[in-house]
Amino acid sequence: MRRILLLGGTTEGIALARGLGANDLYSLAGVGLVPQGLPCPVRVGGYGGAEGLAAFIRAESISLLVDATHPYAARISANAVNAARISGIPCWALRRPGWVAQPGDDWREVADWAELVQALQPFRHPLFTLGREPLQHLNQIPPHQFWTLRALEAVPGNARCEVIGARGPFALEGERALFERCRTDVLISKNSGSGATEPKLQVARERGIPVLVLRRPPLPTADREFSSVQALAAAL
Repeated sequence: MRRILLLGGTTEGIALARGLGANDLYSLAGVGLVPQGLPCPVRVGGYGGAEGLAAFIRAESISLLVDATHPYAARISANAVNAARISGIPCWALRRPGWVAQPGDDWREVADWAELVQALQPFRHPLFTLGREPLQHLNQIPPHQFWTLRALEAVPGNARCEVIGARGPFALEGERALFERCRTDVLISKNSGSGATEPKLQVARERGIPVLVLRRPPLPTADREFSSVQALAAAL
């Protein structure tokens, strides 16, 4: 009997998990809410790298590993491909296409945090939608800037930073109101390609606001790769 281990933590991962069976497993790294009402058990936590994941695969008699993690979770994706290879099972992956700039967009790609900080210098009210990473740099906010950070959970900011806890999908009108309230003059985003968070790009386009886009990391080649949930679900 085939037994699937699905690495998720994304909207697509949950959608795929709803089609699994009671013998399969849905796995989360431990960030975000644990979904309820799935037809399969949910495992929360890491594995200890590729070797640890391979040991889990062997111990649990997993026959197919599916990577439906975030496009920027490069280390997890690399561990998945390596663990499957070590274990002698196939690894399938959902490779979500990135967003493509449209007429009127002012996108400026940056490679890393150091390059991002330099690109931010001319602005006063940046809106970060990178997750938790900017929280490590709150003591480095330039005197002329006030940051707004949106992450999955609200945590304390400081005198020059507001942290908003919110989970997508985000409605267009709500995004417009957020940009207006925060006087946003630059948006910082990953190129996640998710429809749930795409409205912020439309608002930036409407307002003529630049978008600093964190470059996607390279991902390893899986045994089979799918560009949509529908195609992967059909193959499963």
